[in-house]
Amino acid sequence: MYLIALCDDEASELDKTERMLSDYEKKYEKTKFEIDRFESPVQLLEMVREKGYAPDLILMDIYMPEKPGIEAARELREMGCRGKLIFLTTSRDHALDAFTVDAAQYLVKPVAEKQLFPVLHRMLEDMEEERRKYLVLRIEGRTQRVALHNLVYCEANGKTQHIHMSDSARYVLRITMTELYEMISRYQEFVRIGVAYIVNLEHVESFNAQELQMDNGKKIYLPRGSFQSLRERYFDFYCGNDDGGGYKS
Repeated sequence: MYLIALCDDEASELDKTERMLSDYEKKYEKTKFEIDRFESPVQLLEMVREKGYAPDLILMDIYMPEKPGIEAARELREMGCRGKLIFLTTSRDHALDAFTVDAAQYLVKPVAEKQLFPVLHRMLEDMEEERRKYLVLRIEGRTQRVALHNLVYCEANGKTQHIHMSDSARYVLRITMTELYEMISRYQEFVRIGVAYIVNLEHVESFNAQELQMDNGKKIYLPRGSFQSLRERYFDFYCGNDDGGGYKS
């Protein structure tokens, strides 16, 4: 499922773009969209600012009366919105400006399926690849992407989980350890240690039967009887016995 925001001050343009997205879903049956419509960039900005709204893809007009699309996109980027951005506009005049806000594509209206579909296809492939490298979490009221290769370990602390990153950042999640592990267990580098820890094998500096030494200085003591299975997982990961499900940087 991909969350898509459409932003245009003309309802007819929103209708047309939404129909093309629906036709894309029918053509590529495994692709599913959740579409939100905004007739003003101010509405979109408020959703991102106040609700932590984080669309995967934004299709936005440039010429809008309340706020130009380029200006709105700049504010979105400043708020940390990293969704891919396609500008749909009637003029090529702002093509260079579009790329200053990290726009992925600039399409001149009227936009037809033959123009939009190849762009969507390429972007969805890119997003699918990115999803294999990032975990999207709700942190302190904001939706945030966490780079998996920078995640060193997770530690249970009561009813919260503390995620420790390689840059010393720490994020607190109000979910269970089981829920968190279900989100990342398909990546072979993540291993659960007892009931309190999940560790990233890429950040294990050394270990023995008693403890793990992480590359950020953290020592994690191993529960009784866990050394052998951990050793097997570690050598499977580093010696190439991967089934293709794990992400390696």
